[in-house]
Amino acid sequence: MTDRTTDKKLIVLDMAGTTVADGGLVERAFERAAEHLGVEPGSADHEAKLQYVRDTMGESKISVFRHLFGSEDLARRANTAFERAYGELVDGGLVSPIPGARETIEKLRADGRTVVLTTGFARVTQDAILDALGWRDLADLTLCPADAGGRGRPYPDMVLAAFLRTGAVDDVRHTVVAGDTAYDMLSGSRAGAGIVAGVLTGAHDRAALTANGATHVLGSIAELPALLAGTGTEPA
Repeated sequence: MTDRTTDKKLIVLDMAGTTVADGGLVERAFERAAEHLGVEPGSADHEAKLQYVRDTMGESKISVFRHLFGSEDLARRANTAFERAYGELVDGGLVSPIPGARETIEKLRADGRTVVLTTGFARVTQDAILDALGWRDLADLTLCPADAGGRGRPYPDMVLAAFLRTGAVDDVRHTVVAGDTAYDMLSGSRAGAGIVAGVLTGAHDRAALTANGATHVLGSIAELPALLAGTGTEPA
């Protein structure tokens, strides 16, 4: 098998922090959800929970709430409140594309590559973001954890679902995964992607990205076409 970047025809991109700038809306929505469940703002419990949310950026949100609140009922109540709060913030115009993200996706598709957008949010929130940006038809496919059997990152399921649903490549090593968190890197490496690219526009730094499987680290997603053309960043 060859390992040329030109063979990398399936591109799986994270949304918040990678292609979408949300200005810290995850933390703001979590604070609303936590207050809804009786977590006192400013308390030690609140701060500990918020720090866990920061540390697990990229993970499926329902999984985060299961860890934080223990029972399935409380986790689902927290997740519902979070999704409602995040959707309200999105509707308020508080999301925008990462500079160059739309052009990058258009360039990748023009070059004959298949682009899939993934998220740890529920479908209703993912759709709200896509609608707010006018991105409904930008990518070939969009996936949330429920579309891949319910398991989000750091599991490889969404990457493998993209591989199976699109049929874009005949070898998972011809897949590229890009994201801004350690969980994106773990998901891509566990799926066997040939390139797992971390970007520095989101939650985690270079050390966290490389420690969790990044093969390359980019300043932003706008650098990905050059990498795939063989003129970009050296391996991490």
